[in-house]
Amino acid sequence: MDISEKFESWAIVELFGHNRIAGKCSEQNVAGSNMLRIDVPETEKNPAFTRLLGHAAIYAINPVTEEVATYWAKMLHCAPINAWDVREFMEKNKLALNQPSTNDFGDTDID
Repeated sequence: MDISEKFESWAIVELFGHNRIAGKCSEQNVAGSNMLRIDVPETEKNPAFTRLLGHAAIYAINPVTEEVATYWAKMLHCAPINAWDVREFMEKNKLALNQPSTNDFGDTDID
């Protein structure tokens, strides 16, 4: 590979913190900084998604075939980041936003 050539390869990427992610890797410039773009393929448990990583998060990049990367994407169970909404969480868990809290004796904190 020519040093001026843009990087593009299927790979298993090892991240600091003992995490790994697998997919099609390429370079992408974001806000004036080159980042590693990983397009993770769809699996039975997760839709396809993209993750962008800065160079400081990467421990190793292991180029592999598409078949190997797809297999590891399934095995690693990487998931896209989901938006977290406190109201949705509270409704799902049947918690009321305006319900007074109780102390250890069952009394409410509101007089």
